[in-house]
Amino acid sequence: MLRRRTFLAMSASAAVAAAMPGSPAGAQGAPPKGRKGQIVIGLSQEPTRFHPVRARIEVDDGVQLNLFSALWGIDPRGELVPDLATEIPSPANGGVSADGLQWRIRLRPGVTWHDGAPFSAEDVKFTLELFQRPDFPARSRAGIALVRDIAVVGPTELTFRLEKSYAPFYSILAWTQIVPKHVAAVGEPGDATFNNRPIGTGPFKWAERRPGEHLILEANERYHGDGPYVERIVYKYIPDMTGLKTQFVTGAIDAVGIAGITPDNYDEVARVPGVRLYRAPTPFLESLSLNNERPQFKDPAVRRALYLALDKATIVKDIYYGAHRLTESFLPRESWAYNPDLPQHRYDPAEARKILDDAGWKPGPGGVREKDGVKLAFTNSTTSGNHLREQTQQLLQQGWQQIGAQMTIRNFPPAVMWGDYWRKSEWDSVIVGLIFPVGSDPDTSDRLGSWAIPVKSGSGANTMQYANPEVDRLLRESVGLLDREQRKRNYQQVQAIVRADLPLLPICQQNQTEGTKANLVGYEPNVNYRSNCWNVHKWYWAA
Repeated sequence: MLRRRTFLAMSASAAVAAAMPGSPAGAQGAPPKGRKGQIVIGLSQEPTRFHPVRARIEVDDGVQLNLFSALWGIDPRGELVPDLATEIPSPANGGVSADGLQWRIRLRPGVTWHDGAPFSAEDVKFTLELFQRPDFPARSRAGIALVRDIAVVGPTELTFRLEKSYAPFYSILAWTQIVPKHVAAVGEPGDATFNNRPIGTGPFKWAERRPGEHLILEANERYHGDGPYVERIVYKYIPDMTGLKTQFVTGAIDAVGIAGITPDNYDEVARVPGVRLYRAPTPFLESLSLNNERPQFKDPAVRRALYLALDKATIVKDIYYGAHRLTESFLPRESWAYNPDLPQHRYDPAEARKILDDAGWKPGPGGVREKDGVKLAFTNSTTSGNHLREQTQQLLQQGWQQIGAQMTIRNFPPAVMWGDYWRKSEWDSVIVGLIFPVGSDPDTSDRLGSWAIPVKSGSGANTMQYANPEVDRLLRESVGLLDREQRKRNYQQVQAIVRADLPLLPICQQNQTEGTKANLVGYEPNVNYRSNCWNVHKWYWAA
């Protein structure tokens, strides 16, 4: 394991420490010697994308982290932990040059793919090059686009150089699972073969998928690490949040993953014998994201007015039962780059109406404002069955109607909502939980850089289509800095600009509640991943 001080010196980034709810469940004795039983994990969203180089959403991560392996991972304290690599490269062990440009990766010997083929440095080279292919729809090319001169020294060693220093590179590689070169379909754009039956080196291997129902992974008997301690995992898709809670309290599922137990159900579930709940901070920002290419949202006056007429305090207090924390930033408070000095939101519909009046948005038929032939009317979408978000939509709809803005609710099942509709920016506005940093690094280039708009560039996660030249400049500069304090100043400035621009309307940082049966051991929240299924291979049933 790479110790914190060394990691910070190398990558100029700090860990985001999770506030743990007491001792982790894994503290209940040693794991069993053999595999025992299965774990049924309930999810309110359906995993649909299993190719780790392509675009994916958070619920997909919980599957991919168990099918595939990365060179190293990140534990809940932000420490890098070797996985396919034998060590974390550093100047001290000769893995990275002093200027951070020359890299040497030493790999674990004897690792095999799920189909029995040997894993080697050729697979790592292939994966890095796949990210760089302009014809391949990679989820992001940030950092990896700088890799040059990849050379395979031997089956367990490769070298490459970075075109320039890139501070978030360690965190990016921790989120980069390696794919097999010998499976030809993995490299073909648009080919669904690999996505429908992926092959990895992770602790579990593909078994069965019934779309709309469940996904089954079986234990990988050749796994190179500890575990797994169960015979299989069943991911059960339960789109209705109340139904998810009911199946958990009745014992039909063993654990609750994304999106967890909703705040209005927390007290009820906490009283159920034989279950354990975990409430911990997450890096998710609950926001109302705007499609900044829509004509009504291009006017900054509209964005400011909508924010003033958004009753954030009531949403968090009455709809979310005070479980989440109001925020003005896209970074979690646990981040070392979080800006605590952003202007605080105030709820002021009268001021919102004045701003729209002054900007020339005049009431039209039905009270809906218009300007230059554009109506202040738009749709808002989120996942069907998320009843708290649906209540939020109703509150917003009523509040914005009072200032002359017409919001039409248009919700979809998760597989539709987070598919091309989201990815290709086909929406007007959405209520969504987004993660902006990469692991424990506060770089947000993939969400805020104008080059990361997928509908324009083919990769990235800036589906808001936000573009600000000064934000672009600061993001490009920051990833090349080794001075942590300068990076912090830059990222705090980015937060200030985004708070002023309001390409999205921040609501709260989520504290998510998940749960397991009391005798299921090993669950541990990890703020550095987008899914707390990150370590299912270490879960086991207590005797």
